[in-house]
Amino acid sequence: MNQALTTVSLTEVVDELLAKAAASSSRREGRTVHGGREHALRQTLIALLAGEQMQEHESPGEATLQVLRGRVRLVVGPDSTELAAGDYLVIPPARHSLDAVEDSVALLTTSMPGHDH
Repeated sequence: MNQALTTVSLTEVVDELLAKAAASSSRREGRTVHGGREHALRQTLIALLAGEQMQEHESPGEATLQVLRGRVRLVVGPDSTELAAGDYLVIPPARHSLDAVEDSVALLTTSMPGHDH
């Protein structure tokens, strides 16, 4: 299969998402940059303004988080870790939350259940 090579400027998307988050009453914004029903992998950019949180939720399966801008804190039970731009973390398979210490954008990569690719 011959697929066109398409690039995405994450720097431009990060800037755009932070601007949209700043204009939104939710103070957050997200965009899937890869994935969907036909894919085994989903990659989503998540923008959170300082002080915002993604409430505690179940882990979607295998997942990683790479901070592209700002600082975030991942909380898993009694444990937490702070990540800055350039940091990468494998998210443990447990309930967790994500807090924005600064205006931040992170790339969340998850494997989609039911795909045997």
